[in-house]
Amino acid sequence: MKSVIRRYWPIATIAAVIVALDQWTKWLVRANIPQGGTWLPDSLEWLSPYARIVHWYNTGAAFGMFQNASMVFTVLAFIVIAAIIYYYPHVENTDWSLRLAMSMQLGGAIGNLIDRLRLGHVTDFISIGSFPVFNVADASISVGAVVLLLGVWLMERSEKKEKAGSVTPEPTGETTIE
Repeated sequence: MKSVIRRYWPIATIAAVIVALDQWTKWLVRANIPQGGTWLPDSLEWLSPYARIVHWYNTGAAFGMFQNASMVFTVLAFIVIAAIIYYYPHVENTDWSLRLAMSMQLGGAIGNLIDRLRLGHVTDFISIGSFPVFNVADASISVGAVVLLLGVWLMERSEKKEKAGSVTPEPTGETTIE
């Protein structure tokens, strides 16, 4: 039992923080802004064209894509969550970027899954410019994907440097006179 806890505590901690923040912010929005309503402090009214808090429902994927497919994304969320939980212990402890990315994606998937199971839709509320409205869970999934890509790029770069440093030049057959 202790080995399971030791193995999963990092992913569980990060995911739990993300889920808690996601659910708390969605609750605040649902409790204080009518569906379709907008909120922005008076002192920040100048920000209105660029950023605001809105109360929006989403029955599709992140950022409003594929509307009215809530059941598909509910099933997909269960599959993604199971895959992450299964694969996480197989990731090397030194691969921090993959571990962080998986933790963020797990937290985001659980956050939106809770909404789908409880409400039948996801509450979105962050509106920036003309970008589709999103929430903390969506942001966590997206940032997790960026962390994953950045980690893969850094790892490949590091491996190329190691290879370049360990390769000895092949003799060319030419002799140099000094």
